[in-house]
Amino acid sequence: MKLVILDRDGTINVDSPDYIKSPGEWTAIPGSLEAIARLHQADYRVVVATNQSGIGRGLFDTQTLFAIHEKLQRALGLVGGRIDAFFFCPHKADDGCRCRKPQPGMLLEVARRFNVALEDVFMVGDSRKDLDAAVAAGARPVLVLTGNGVKTQEKGNLPRGTAVFPDLGAFAKQLAP
Repeated sequence: MKLVILDRDGTINVDSPDYIKSPGEWTAIPGSLEAIARLHQADYRVVVATNQSGIGRGLFDTQTLFAIHEKLQRALGLVGGRIDAFFFCPHKADDGCRCRKPQPGMLLEVARRFNVALEDVFMVGDSRKDLDAAVAAGARPVLVLTGNGVKTQEKGNLPRGTAVFPDLGAFAKQLAP
């Protein structure tokens, strides 16, 4: 099975320091939906793994998160794509859970549920947490320069083997020419 794991905020959609708290605040990064459709049409299973501490902070609830993901799925359907599964961590950074990136728990759960080894699976994100989670889980780290990606790259010291792309579209074109 060909599988790609994507971060959400800053990778698929425009991020906000105030969190994406409603479907109305969700806006796709130009080209990201088409990139997911390209992967889907090349027989990749596409999964989202996202930290959503806004739930733990009481800024929104899981029903709202599901409504945001429904909006994403509808938008993807219009361009011939889809997300096969959403995994999320609702905890705050100081809760000490194993599912919150940079911990590998969420990615290991993806591997368990999809019955795949992660060594050939790409984890695409815009932050060091995404890259560190990929390495800790044994997946292949990919940095996109959308969202916080430029800042992440400028800080340097990326995990060994990290591939860097301008955006999700460039990654998808490389993976599924």
